[in-house]
Amino acid sequence: MTEYLITFNDEWVPDHTAEEIREKGTASRAVIEEMLAEGVLIFSNGALDRSTAVCSVELVDGKPVFTDGPYVETKEHLGGFAVVDVPDDAAARYWAGRLATVLDWPQEVHRFRGPGEPRRNGSGGR
Repeated sequence: MTEYLITFNDEWVPDHTAEEIREKGTASRAVIEEMLAEGVLIFSNGALDRSTAVCSVELVDGKPVFTDGPYVETKEHLGGFAVVDVPDDAAARYWAGRLATVLDWPQEVHRFRGPGEPRRNGSGGR
C-alpha cells in the first residue's frame, strides 16, 4: 500500500453561504465515512486557513525563531486534506474524485515517498 495526500487550497473554494458549507460538510463526511469503512483513511482535517495558523518557525543563527501566524503573507492556504493508504495511483484518484464531486472544488493528489524510495521526476515516473 502507498500513502497519498489529497488536498485543496482554500483559495480554490468559491464563496458559499453558511447553508452551502453545511451541505458540503455533510457530503464530504459521508465520503470520509466511506474511506473509513474501506480501511483506507489514515487522517483527515479541514477548515484550515490563515486564521488557523498558530505560528511559523525558521532557523536563525542556528536557533528556531517563532513568529505568530503564517510564514508569509499570501492568499494561498491549505484548506483541507485527507491522507489515504491505497494500493496505487488509480485508487488515490478515485477518492480524490469522490471528494471533488461532493465538494465541487478541485483536489490535488500527492504520493508520499516511502523510506529510501528515490525522488520521482516531475511527470510522476521514476
